[in-house]
Amino acid sequence: MVYDVLVIGGGQAGLAVGYYLKKEQLQFLIIDEQERTGDSWRNRFDSLFLFTPRRYSALPGLALNGDPNGYPTKDEIADYLQDYADQFRLPISHNVKIERLMKKESIFIVTMSNGKTYQAKQVIIATGAFHTPFTPSISHFVHPHIVQLHAVDYKNPKQITTGEVLIVGAGNTGVQIAAELSNKCQVTLSSSKKMRLLPQQLFGKSIFWWFELIGIYKVKSDTLIGELLKKNDPIIGGNFKQLRKKVIIAKRLIDFKGNTASFINGKQANFDTIIWATGYQNDYSWVKVDEVISNQSKPIHQRGLTSVKGLYFIGLSWQTKRGSALLQGVGEDAQYIVKKLKEVMMLKEE
Repeated sequence: MVYDVLVIGGGQAGLAVGYYLKKEQLQFLIIDEQERTGDSWRNRFDSLFLFTPRRYSALPGLALNGDPNGYPTKDEIADYLQDYADQFRLPISHNVKIERLMKKESIFIVTMSNGKTYQAKQVIIATGAFHTPFTPSISHFVHPHIVQLHAVDYKNPKQITTGEVLIVGAGNTGVQIAAELSNKCQVTLSSSKKMRLLPQQLFGKSIFWWFELIGIYKVKSDTLIGELLKKNDPIIGGNFKQLRKKVIIAKRLIDFKGNTASFINGKQANFDTIIWATGYQNDYSWVKVDEVISNQSKPIHQRGLTSVKGLYFIGLSWQTKRGSALLQGVGEDAQYIVKKLKEVMMLKEE
């Protein structure tokens, strides 16, 4: 069987393109390595909540239940994604991991780790912006008796016994974990650049309401403002009062010897636990198609379209705008990709 479209990745990006593929009545399949829809959210740390209110956290065609101005938890989002897949009857093959993507003449061939293969006329890579946890090489110089874990493996404060905790990475995740753990132990948060903190609400309105009002939410990635925002993206929400009161803010971590951390301003400190909130990177080693992945292991694309006919990306950070990797923002990109995909199919039929 040759599908019209194969979607690789069943997270929010894959579901959003699935919604538009379904509307076009195309024959497609979503391939997902998770056991069930929403597990990528369900498996994150217990107290995680979104910094965007419900009205700005929905995929196309289905609103989130609850107070539109409230902030959903990670389990709420996980269940929402499952409901989304069920309501629109999106065809998903779970618990299968891709091993190789190739193109032979006009057909894409996808090989799975279990040996099964799929064929499709077009492929959308929807593994998104948050796929493979990244831990810097400096972690190899940490003394073995120090507990190390990536933020993806952090669930709650019960995992941390006693002592000094270093959190490396001051993004939204690092800030949330730091504030939570500071109620139990002394926490140091290492930031590679000056932290720019924005409240979730300003004058009674969500900060995203203001973003929408002045157009920041839809600023395109290839504009001057977009380039500036990429370099200076703020941290939105979080318990900033707790952070300022109880958490030690350190400069960028540059070295680790034994149990002693050295920071770029010359300061040193000893720690018992390190949490690497250093983000994610995508692994595209399975993409065996030329002219798609750069030497820096980044997708080569324009608004998700590649130079290889029939191959697309969706859900990348700043793919077209600031919200491209967020729940609400991915829908617009998905609609655009499916529109372009349908145009290619129509040309082939002529």
